[in-house]
Amino acid sequence: MTTHAPQAGQAVTLPTTLDEAVAALTAVPAAVPVAGGTDLMTAVNSGQLRPTALVGLGRISEIRSWQYQDGHALLGAGLTHARMGRPDFAALIPALAAAARAAGPPHIRNAGTLGGNIASAAPTGDALPVLAALEATLIVAGPDGRREIPVSHLLAGVEMLRAGELIGYVRVPLLHAPQVFLKATGRTGPGRAVASVALVLDPARRSVRCAVGAIAPMPLRPLDAEQWVAQLIDWDNDRAIVPEALHAFGEYVAAACIPDPAPAEDGSVQQLSPAVLHLRRTVAALARRALGRALS
Repeated sequence: MTTHAPQAGQAVTLPTTLDEAVAALTAVPAAVPVAGGTDLMTAVNSGQLRPTALVGLGRISEIRSWQYQDGHALLGAGLTHARMGRPDFAALIPALAAAARAAGPPHIRNAGTLGGNIASAAPTGDALPVLAALEATLIVAGPDGRREIPVSHLLAGVEMLRAGELIGYVRVPLLHAPQVFLKATGRTGPGRAVASVALVLDPARRSVRCAVGAIAPMPLRPLDAEQWVAQLIDWDNDRAIVPEALHAFGEYVAAACIPDPAPAEDGSVQQLSPAVLHLRRTVAALARRALGRALS
């Protein structure tokens, strides 16, 4: 569950099924669920969190695997980044596998889980823009049974987890088409993104879906840019596109996610700071490269 020993007097419950975990959380509302513990223990060690009770999810085998279901992949929330980075998973959902392989050093990938990445909702979570671009949904288990919500609703705060609820599974549509995940890192930590882009093609709908991560509290979807570039792709001729459109798409995505400041009341226009301009150029480059790789 974690490499750290619990504090003295701290209650620890180790359920073996998802229903048992929900019952434990319902019985002790102050309990904190923990799987890999990569985010939780950082908060504990820094003094930001002092849980009085823990519900360990590491023994729940049903959420540590994945299966096919009606044209979707049903991913257990307990899947580790290391497991998602393997070749068999990469053949299924390439962008999510790429994000899992980029999630950090080996000890983080071996411990961190898909559900933890979603529940912690850290802006730099590598899986989040991929799930947003794939338009994944969550299956949440709680005292009142199970319900399904779009992952974007949880990340945006439109729908929150209720008392006693846990993320059990993530349902991802299988597009059988190119998918790309790219990120730029800086000095903010080992492998931590300053910007990331997930891009997937949906040939059946002749659409492009893109999500930009790390630059805002939640992944951003530049919907106008997606629709614009989808109209320029020759879907019947090897998905061809003119090079100028690739460059314009990158700029379109970057401007949508990092817009120019609104004019002041006196009509003056502020300029973006050099750091923000650099971030905008980074997003543009990532989006341009992601689309180019997906179409190649």
